[in-house]
Amino acid sequence: MLALAACSQGTAARTDVSSSPAPQTPAAAPAPTQAPLPPATPTQAPVAPATPDIPTVSNLINDAIASHRLPGAVVAIGHGGRVVFKKAYGVRKLDGEQGLDGSPAPPEPMTEDTIFDMASLTKPLATATAVMQLYEQGKVAFDDPVQQYLPDFNPSNDPQRAKVTVRMLLTHTSGEAGELDVRDPWGLDGADKAEGIRRALTTPLQLGPGEVFRYSDINFILLGALIEKVTGEAEDVYVQRNVFAPLGMHDTRYLPPAKASGPHTIRGAAIGWAPKPRELAACPAGAWNTDMLPRIAPTALDEESRADPGKNPDLDHLLRGTVHDPTARRMGGVAGHAGVFSTAHDLSIYAQALLDRLAGRPSNFPLTQATLELMTSPQQPGHTAEQLKAANDATREAVAKRPNARNPLLAPNYPAIEGQNLRGFGWDIDTRLSTPRGLIFPVGSFGHTGFTGTTLWMDPGSDTYVVLLSNSIHLRGSRPIQDLRGEVATTAAQALGL
Repeated sequence: MLALAACSQGTAARTDVSSSPAPQTPAAAPAPTQAPLPPATPTQAPVAPATPDIPTVSNLINDAIASHRLPGAVVAIGHGGRVVFKKAYGVRKLDGEQGLDGSPAPPEPMTEDTIFDMASLTKPLATATAVMQLYEQGKVAFDDPVQQYLPDFNPSNDPQRAKVTVRMLLTHTSGEAGELDVRDPWGLDGADKAEGIRRALTTPLQLGPGEVFRYSDINFILLGALIEKVTGEAEDVYVQRNVFAPLGMHDTRYLPPAKASGPHTIRGAAIGWAPKPRELAACPAGAWNTDMLPRIAPTALDEESRADPGKNPDLDHLLRGTVHDPTARRMGGVAGHAGVFSTAHDLSIYAQALLDRLAGRPSNFPLTQATLELMTSPQQPGHTAEQLKAANDATREAVAKRPNARNPLLAPNYPAIEGQNLRGFGWDIDTRLSTPRGLIFPVGSFGHTGFTGTTLWMDPGSDTYVVLLSNSIHLRGSRPIQDLRGEVATTAAQALGL
C-alpha cells in the first residue's frame, strides 16, 4: 500500500443548467490540442431554488429504498429548457459499512451533489461523443473496418474480423463477446491497461459481424483504443478537454488512481482515502483532487480474486472513487466502456445542451446538429427510415390490446417489435435494454444505463430528460432496478402532462 502526498484545493466555475448561453453557430468539435489540462479541483453543488415535488416520483424512490432495492438516489428531471425537479433521497453509504478510513461508520445522507460511478453511461457520454467528434473532423468513418485503425485487431487477415466496422462497435452488432475474461488476476496488483487492450483486440468473435445486436463492453474498449490511436492522447485527457470542459461539467471525469493528487493510498489497482496533512502541495496539471472522495457514493466491496487473496491488495475494501467495473479497474480506471464519474447536475448540463443542439437552439454541445441527429437515430446495420414509425405503431397497438398486466407503468414489449433492435451511435433506442424509456416516451427517445444504478433518458420531441442516479449495487443481493428506471420515466412524463 502506497501513501501519497496532498495537494491544495482550488475552485472552478459552475454552469447553471437552466441558464441560456449566448447564441452561437453550431460548430464541429474543436481539434484536440496538446496544452496541459489544469488540475481538477473539488467543487460545491450550485445553490439553486428547490423544485416542486413530484409525489409519484418520490413515492417510487422512497418505496424502493424501503424495499431495500437501493440505499438512496438523486433524481433530476428537465423539461422545456429548465430543471423542473431535483431531489436526493436516502443515504449514499449504509450504516455500518466502511467509512473513508475503512472502519465501520454511520450512514451518510445522499446529497444532490453526490458523485456517482457512471459505469456504462461512460459509453455514450465520453467514448461515443469523442468518436463522433473524430467523424466530424474527417478522422474516422463509420463503415471503415476496425482493423484500419487498430491493425492488431486482425493481424492474420481473418475474413470475419475484417468485416467488423466502427459502426458495428458503436451499435453493438460486431459479434464480440460481452466482456473480457477476468477470471485470472491480471491488473489487480497493479493496473495493466495494455493487457486489457490486448485482450480486447484478440478475443474471438462469437457471432457474425453485423448480424445481431449483442451488448458488449469489448466494443467500447476497442473504441477507446481507437480514440487514443487517432488522437495520440489518453481517452481521459481527450474527453476532459473536448467534451466535459466545453460543457462546464466540472464534477465529471475519469478518476485514474495514477492521476490522483491529494492525500490517498494506492492498493493495487484501487485508491483509498488518507487523512489530510497540515501542509498541502499544488496539484499537478491533469490531476484530480482526492478531496472529491467524501462526495463519491461507494459501490461494492472489491471481491476480485477471492480464491487467491494475495493477488488483490484491495480485497474486501469498499470501492469509493475506484471504478466498480472489474475490467476498467484493472486497466487503470480509464477505458472506453466504463470509468467516468459524474453528478445529476452535470448530467443535466449534458442532456439539456444535447437537446438544445438537436433542436437548433443555442448550445455549447461539442457536436453539430447534423452529427447529433446521426448519433441519436437508428444506425445499426440494415437500419431504415421506417423502423421508428413501425416500432411506435407496434407499441400503441400492444398497449391498446395487450397492456402490461405485470407493471402498468411499463410498455408491453422491449423492443416493440421482436427482433428489431434499434441503436444509435452509443445510445439505446429500442432493445431489450430500453425499459428506462417507460411507457410514454416514444421510440425515438434515447438513453443509456450503468450497472451501478445510473440512468439518463432523453426525449427531443418533448424537450425532456430524466436522470436517475443511484449506487444500487451498494446493497448486496438487491434485485435489479431496471423496472424502477422505467417507472420513474413514466411517472415523470405523466406529471409533465406528456
